[in-house]
Amino acid sequence: MDQSKQQEEDFGYNLFPDRHTRKFKKGSVSESLFTFNHKCQVMLHFALETSPYAKLLLGAMKQSGCTVYKDRHFSCEDCDGIVSGGFDATSSQIVLCQNNIHQQSHMNRVVTHELIHAFDHCRAHVDWFNNFKHLACSEIRAANLSGDCSFGNEAARFNFGLKQHHQACVRDRALRSILAVRKVTQEEAEKVVDEVFDSCFNDHAPFGRIPHSKKDANFAYREFQNRDRYFANL
Repeated sequence: MDQSKQQEEDFGYNLFPDRHTRKFKKGSVSESLFTFNHKCQVMLHFALETSPYAKLLLGAMKQSGCTVYKDRHFSCEDCDGIVSGGFDATSSQIVLCQNNIHQQSHMNRVVTHELIHAFDHCRAHVDWFNNFKHLACSEIRAANLSGDCSFGNEAARFNFGLKQHHQACVRDRALRSILAVRKVTQEEAEKVVDEVFDSCFNDHAPFGRIPHSKKDANFAYREFQNRDRYFANL
C-alpha cells in the first residue's frame, strides 16, 4: 500500500473523504444546491455568534495569537457515517460533517469540541501524529469541557449514574474518539488515557472550571471578558 495512503488511514483521514475528493468548488452555487452545505453554514454562523462556549474559545485563541476566521478555519463537508466533525492539524481547519449534523444543539457541541482541539493546537503545540499522550489529553479535555457529558446529553443516551459519572463519561468518549481516528487496540487506548487522565481532566483552560451547562459557560465567558478588561487597563 502507498505510504501516504497508509498514513491517511492510520490517522483517520479516511473518515473525511471530501478532504481529497471534493466534487464542487467550495462555496459554489452547485455545492449549496446539492448538499447540506447551506444549512451547515447557517448553523455554524449561529454557533459562533451565540454559543458562550464558542465565543470564549474564539476569544482565548485570539488572545493567544491564533485568530480564527470562519471562512478559513471551518469547512462543512460530507463525512463517513460515524463521525460529526474533526480537527485537521495539517491545515488547522475544523471539519463539520454536514450530512451528520442536523440540529443546532449538535452543531454547538461539535464546534465547541473541535475548537478545544484547535485551542490546544494553538497554545500547546500538540504533536497529534507522533505523541499518543498529546492526542489522548486533548480528547479528554474536549469531552470534559464541550458539554458532551452534560446531564442532558447523557440522559438522552440513557446513560445514568451517580458517583463520578461525569469522569466515566469523559473517559469513555475520549476512548471512542481515539479509536475512531487511530489504528490501535482498546487496551493501548485505555492505557494512554489512564496515564494522562488526572492531569488533563483537571486542565480546564480557558474556562477556568468545567462548564456543565450553558449557564456555567456564560459565567465563564463573562469572567473571561472582565479579565480582558482588567488587563487592558493596566
